[in-house]
Order: sequence, then C-alpha cells, then structure tokens
Amino acid sequence: MALQGTNTQKQQMKDKIAMSLIWSAAIVTVGFLIWVVWYILSNGLSHVDWKFITSDYTTIGQESGIWPMIVSTLYMVAASIGVAAPLGIMTAIYLTEYAKVGSRLVKVIRFCTESLAGIPSIIYGLFGMTFFVVVMGFGYSILSGALTLSILILPVIIRTTEEALMAVPQTYREGSYGLGASKIYTIWRLILPSAMPGIVTSIILSVGRVIGESAPVFMTAGMVARIPESMFDSGRTLTVHLYKLTQELYTIHEWNQAYATATILIVIVLVINLLTKIIASRFNTATY
Repeated sequence: MALQGTNTQKQQMKDKIAMSLIWSAAIVTVGFLIWVVWYILSNGLSHVDWKFITSDYTTIGQESGIWPMIVSTLYMVAASIGVAAPLGIMTAIYLTEYAKVGSRLVKVIRFCTESLAGIPSIIYGLFGMTFFVVVMGFGYSILSGALTLSILILPVIIRTTEEALMAVPQTYREGSYGLGASKIYTIWRLILPSAMPGIVTSIILSVGRVIGESAPVFMTAGMVARIPESMFDSGRTLTVHLYKLTQELYTIHEWNQAYATATILIVIVLVINLLTKIIASRFNTATY
C-alpha cells in the first residue's frame, strides 16, 4: 500500500514537471511574439499616417509613401492565389477521393509536394527569373512574380487541403452514396463544405507566405516603385520595399520609413491571422 502511494506521488511529480515545461514553452513562444510585435510597433507607429499610406514613393525629397507597394502586393496576392488555389484544391481532391490508396502515382505526387515545400525560396526566384522572365518572355512583371509564388505556395495548399478532406468522416460519403448521389455531387455539395475551414486556412496561410516573400519577388517582378498598370508591368511589394530600405539606412528618415513599413506589414499579417480564425469559425458553425 505504501509502495502504491509512493508510485502515485512520483507520477504526480512527473506530471507537474511535464506541465511546467509545457507552460514554460508556451510562455516563451508568446513572449517572443509579443516582444517582436511591440518592438516594431513602438518604433514605427509614430511614423505611420494617412499620407504615408496613400501617397506615392519617390527618391527625391522627403516624399516616401507606400501606396504603389500596397497595390503591387495586392496584385501579387490575387494573381498567385488565383493560380495556386484551384490547382492545389483539385490536386488534393484527386489524392483523397479518386486516387487508389497507396498507389505509385500518389506516392510520387506526395514526394514531389514534400520536396517542393523544402526548397529554399531563392531557388524559386532563380527558376522564375530563368523560365518566366526569360524563356516565356514575361519580363520583370507582376505576372512572372505571381506564377513563381504560386509554385512556392502550392505545397501548402495541397497538404493542408488534403488533411482537411481526410478529416471529413467516411460516413458522410457512405450516406451520400447510399442515397444515390453521384461522386462529383458528394464532393461538391458535402465533402468540400465540410472541409472548407481547413481549405480557407490553407489559402489564408498562403496569402501570408506571399506577402512575406522577398527574394523570389524582386528576382521576377522587379523593384519599380510605381503602381503597375497591368500584370505585365513591374512592381515593388511591401516586403521588397522594406528590403530596399534596409540597404539604404543612412539617415534617420530612412530608418523611420523602414520601421513604418515593417509596422504596416506586421498589421497586415496580424489581420490575416485574425481573419483566418473568424472565417474558419464561421464555416465550422455553418457546417455543424
């Protein structure tokens, strides 16, 4: 009886130690996030105003707005997601709903997806500059950058969507087929709506990845600080603009502009993460 009590106390002690380590890891992680966000916002918020957001950028004088960079970033996000999302979602549907489990083709596709996810982004930039800019003749343009980034984010969309589809209970499919519904009807009207929270999450995460990339963008889309008139015009995204500013930190004004641009990027990323939670929760409510 005494031995059993000793074992119980040891187990409780181990549980407390494990819980302490878990809480410590969580606090450190949250602490780093709060520290980074506070440091950037405390140095940049005072230099952000409406004129800074909506005015054009020029290297002459003190005019250094970021509106062209915001427009270029939006173009880049819309184009890259417009290409990658349909391809990624349809590939995930094939892998989970049509392909034979354990087939060689499925293994090849998943191996390629995992390999693409591990390639450094600068390699994507080199490929995009060689293929889209030179071989395809698109030049340094929003289109070249968007096509390059669509390849970069494709593994994220495929894997996340695939996991979301696999999480849908098999009984949903069996019940639909039992009622006489076709496969495509079951996928379109039952499986996809049930997996929509995971699909939306994958798209929003990909948007954040597109916004945060710099190397593939300036190697394919260029660094022209003006509003692109079409997809074939060059442009400078916010991340590339911040990279350019960090190469020219010679005056206090340039430091302030760098912190202000970083502040805008931080706010955009935080808003995207918040929208992810809201949209996913809405789809969960609508589904169940």
